[in-house]
Amino acid sequence: MAKKEKAKLIVGGRELELDVIVGSEGERAIDISRLRSETGYITLDEGFMNTGSCTSDITFINGEEGVLRYRGYSIEDLCEHSTFTEVSYLLLHNRLPNLEQRENFSRLLNEHSLLHEDMRHFYNNFPHDAHPMNILGTMVNAMSSFYPNVDLLSMRDNIDMTAARLLSKIRTIACYAYKKTMGHPIVYPQKDFKYCENFLRMMFWSPVNNYELDADRVRALSVLLVLHADHEQNCSTSTVRLVGSAHANLYASISAGISALWGPLHGGANQAVIDMLEKIHRQGGDIKKFIAKAKDKKSSFRLSGFGHRVYKNYDPRAKIIKKMCSRVLEDEAEHQPLLDIALRLEEAVLQDEYFISRKLYPNVDFYSGLVYMALGFPTNMFTVLFAIGRMPGWIAHWKEMIQNPKAKIGRPRQIYTGSRQRDYVPIQQRS
Repeated sequence: MAKKEKAKLIVGGRELELDVIVGSEGERAIDISRLRSETGYITLDEGFMNTGSCTSDITFINGEEGVLRYRGYSIEDLCEHSTFTEVSYLLLHNRLPNLEQRENFSRLLNEHSLLHEDMRHFYNNFPHDAHPMNILGTMVNAMSSFYPNVDLLSMRDNIDMTAARLLSKIRTIACYAYKKTMGHPIVYPQKDFKYCENFLRMMFWSPVNNYELDADRVRALSVLLVLHADHEQNCSTSTVRLVGSAHANLYASISAGISALWGPLHGGANQAVIDMLEKIHRQGGDIKKFIAKAKDKKSSFRLSGFGHRVYKNYDPRAKIIKKMCSRVLEDEAEHQPLLDIALRLEEAVLQDEYFISRKLYPNVDFYSGLVYMALGFPTNMFTVLFAIGRMPGWIAHWKEMIQNPKAKIGRPRQIYTGSRQRDYVPIQQRS
């Protein structure tokens, strides 16, 4: 039997031997769980860039080589051969469904697609210009009052029903939010349509617009949702796990994740890309000028859609979206100028030593907004689409966390840098 790898830390005049945890893909972590109790020291890692918060068997990322796998399956294979429904099942159950399992799961998605009618009336109390992400997070949190029993027991015994309810209703909530902002009547889901078909129809059908479903557009939406279905311990997923570690119910945990995703540094990047491409287009399409601004240390301008906290190579999701983008937009003359600018900008960046040396490659956000626009979605719905796609990953992580018998409530430490003890001064004596 191979000797278990150890790490040695010398601190405070003593030597501490720490276990090394090795993942299935060879990743290594030093287990510091005994550090404070045995030495009085803690670690400090701003932004948790080098800190593993958990072990997980859901998603693997190799940022240096540009690899992304869900439950061991490459993102390329899943996008080529599976639907969002199948990938959701995979993330929740650690296996791809057979025909019977897929049909049962699809049936559950249809059965749970309607919102409680009392919840529908909540929309009347939001301002007409309320952001769809605000409505989404609020309505998901409210689901715990209408659909209780989302504790550990229900997630163990009724995971299909509980997950299907949230996966299905999230798109209905999103579509109602969009219709609210437009002042249009809501469109109910139909049992004869699949997941993405229903979503597109609820978004864009109206009494005066008999929206025609297009197979290529349905497929494009499915691929985009698959690409966003999970991405390891990002900000919103970590938020879901942290809130859930207090044994907050599933809906409260997911609502917290939606709020985290709403942050412009997390889920709002593809909207920033569209804003940037439109600005370049308005100013004549001179990409050299904008590249020079991005390289200028005195300028605050940054190229949106390039670089990633994890990927130090071409984001594998961006490669897939780029191919799909050209197909979806080939007949979209309105959006073609922005695609042309994006392609020229990418080509220039990938040949520029400034960006190459900093490993700033296109990420998933660079092309996704263009596809969303071509499908008809307004920019304020981009982050909502991100949330819908990420839903199966969030649920899978919440389930994994809450079923782990070793899990503890999340409680990071800190290094205090404030004032030392002060003597209390009565208000009459304060200067």
